[in-house]
Amino acid sequence: MKLLLATRNAKKLDELRRILAASPQLISVELVGLDDVPEYDEVPESGLTFAENALIKAREGVRHTGLATVADDSGIAVDALNGMPGVFSARWSGRFGAAAPQGKDVANLELLLDQVNDVADEKRGAQFVCAAAFVLPPAAGKTDLREHLVNGTMKGKLLRKPRGEGGFGYDPIFMAEGQTRSTAEMSAEEKDAISHRGQAFRALAAVIAKNLPQT
Repeated sequence: MKLLLATRNAKKLDELRRILAASPQLISVELVGLDDVPEYDEVPESGLTFAENALIKAREGVRHTGLATVADDSGIAVDALNGMPGVFSARWSGRFGAAAPQGKDVANLELLLDQVNDVADEKRGAQFVCAAAFVLPPAAGKTDLREHLVNGTMKGKLLRKPRGEGGFGYDPIFMAEGQTRSTAEMSAEEKDAISHRGQAFRALAAVIAKNLPQT
């Protein structure tokens, strides 16, 4: 059975594939992304919370493809910025075309570092937040979509300069609590074990296992 992850981010697809493969529920599904299904117009992420945006994307995936769909919205919330960038994390420095994700990541990261440049080390607290939605087509004889939502949080602090080549987004300037490396210096498996998205996707794996037929 196919399961759509409503993203064009190959690293997010790899992340969810790893987590599903390691799930004790032994989920047997073919995970596909937006580049693997007929193209449709994606609605703006107009929600003011991570949960709202995750549900918007998952609902659209179901409506356009008929496939059970997973979507997440995640970002970084910085204490010194009163929780911003938050839901605007991916477009903090402005809008970039889909063809320039790496340039967007660098611009977002550099702007955030500039904004907290004068903040003392002990006040550079931050957290990565993820809301992940799983939406299924209506049950037989019904009209309402079936929706599930889970959350994950990874607390830590902002570094003063990027460290590491792994991960994506703000990973090079974030160090999780209890760690001595940035999340960009961790292996994929190490990051999955503690990350906000790893927490949310593992919780969602159990929901998927209960709601999709297994082979």
